[in-house]
Amino acid sequence: MNWTDERVEKLKKLWSEGLSASQIAAQLGGVSRNAVIGKVHRLCLPGRAKAGGTSSATRTPKRTTTAPRAPNYASRITTRTVTRQQGATMLKEEIEVGAIEEVRFRPASNVVVPISRRLGLTELTERTCKWPVGDPLTDDFHFCGCESPDSSPYCTYHQRMAYQPVNERRKAANRVA
Repeated sequence: MNWTDERVEKLKKLWSEGLSASQIAAQLGGVSRNAVIGKVHRLCLPGRAKAGGTSSATRTPKRTTTAPRAPNYASRITTRTVTRQQGATMLKEEIEVGAIEEVRFRPASNVVVPISRRLGLTELTERTCKWPVGDPLTDDFHFCGCESPDSSPYCTYHQRMAYQPVNERRKAANRVA
């Protein structure tokens, strides 16, 4: 199939009217939808006019939402890129989404922070807490060194910090996401 000047002009006219590639192929006859799409790209034709108005008139404005402020709530606004379909065209737009997260203050009950024995690496044994304290690149770096129960690498206090029950980890992960 050869693209004659008349067929190219008819293609341009139909494309500017907003017809789909399948509709243009049917009107031209003897050409496939993919051939129409290829020719449109080779001719570098601009985007088609949309049925019902211009593309800028049909585009929805950016939505902004604000979250209510309350003393027990923390809110954050994030921007997300979403795709939506308008006719045969997929559009990308950025929208602002407000997320509200309830923050509950639970005072710790009966927290006893152990006084660390400030042991060095060579002073640790099987029964001492191996919780690192400080920056390893400084001279002040040490390990907790308190007594650890059973065969745990940490004392009771640091065990609670290191090991969280599965349900609490899932709840915390869901709050972040």
